[in-house]
Formats: sequence, C-alpha cells, structure tokens
Amino acid sequence: MNEMFPEALASRVSAGGNIAVVVIEDPEKAVPVAKALLSGGVNVVELTFRTPRAVEALRRIVSEVPEMLVSAGTVLTPAQVAEAKDAGAAFAVAPGFNPRVVAAAADAGLPFAPGVMTPSEIEGAMELGCTRVLKFFPASVVGGLKALKTLSAPYRHTGVRFIPLGGLNADNTGEWLADPLIAACGGSWIAPARLIDAGDWDQIAANAARATEIAHAVRS
Repeated sequence: MNEMFPEALASRVSAGGNIAVVVIEDPEKAVPVAKALLSGGVNVVELTFRTPRAVEALRRIVSEVPEMLVSAGTVLTPAQVAEAKDAGAAFAVAPGFNPRVVAAAADAGLPFAPGVMTPSEIEGAMELGCTRVLKFFPASVVGGLKALKTLSAPYRHTGVRFIPLGGLNADNTGEWLADPLIAACGGSWIAPARLIDAGDWDQIAANAARATEIAHAVRS
C-alpha cells in the first residue's frame, strides 16, 4: 500500500504549524476568509464539509487564492472524497477512521489523514498506508498531549506524526507544537464561525498572526 500522505505535502503542512479549521455557510465569504488568514501568516486551511455549500466554498479558495493550501475536512463518505478531489483539495481529513473512506481516497489519489484515538485505529490506518500523518481527535477530550504521548509511544519508531484537533486554542497550541510528535495544530479558534458570519476579517487576521507567532516561538 502506498503512503497516503506524500512527504513533500507533510513538510508543507508542518512548516507553518497551524491549520485553520473553518465552517463556511456562505461561499461568498470563502475568499475573504482565506485572504485574512494569509495576511496573518496561516497558509493551510481545513474547510469542513459540514454545510451544503462547502464544496463550492473550497472550490473558490482553490481557484482564487492559490497561495493557500486547502484541505477538505469532515470527509465521511467515498462520495465526499470524490467531491473534495474534484474541487481541488490538496488533501482531506476525517474525524474518525473509516477503511472505506481511506480506500476511496487511495483510489482517487487524494492524500488523506484519518482521525484516530485508539491503538487499534492507529494500526488500522497504518495498515492502509496512513503511516506519515494522522489526525488526533478529539484531542482535549481524550486526555490532551499527555494522552497522545502515551498512545503513540509504541509507534514512535515509525515516524508517524499527528494533527491534533478539538479544544486547541491560543493558550495551549504552543505546548502541542513544541512536541516533535505534532505535524501541525488544527484550530477552529483562528477563524470561528461567528467571526466569519460577521465578516470580521481584521480579527481573523489578528488571530492568524497570533497563531503564527506561537508557532515561530516554539519551533524557531
């Protein structure tokens, strides 16, 4: 089984340290959100497939903001894998590990990082080629960084790294990013729905700048 997350892509995701996780209801706001994030130094966004027009929003960012690396999030079905690929997503992630979805991503040639929170899920994902990057969700609920260190200890020698999501914020992102286990941190705090709905691009840019500052401080 080929590796599901190419090394060059993993390096690019890890370089900035932050992935802004966004939920967009109105595609008209997709490009302004992406530009606000870029202005603050965040160049990777996870656009979650939780709204009826999420695919259209993703397509607009890919087309109009080429500097942004765009991923599809909450990809739960093989059909959504196809939609993400067709819309131009650079990669996709899921909150859990569904072998059918991983297989569909492999068939489509779409880099993919499933979510894990148990040893069995880690091993199942690795068996299907997800050996470089996995999503750790819900990070804060299942014990935070301490839990991840314990969970991943038997697999550390493989080089697998994680994208934690769930409960991360400006106060704890630095702790996660300081650990070599972490490829990048997923954060909905950078561009929360309330700011997107309000069109508060300045505050989103400020949050992105704060996230960038934290990453630089712990990884310089």
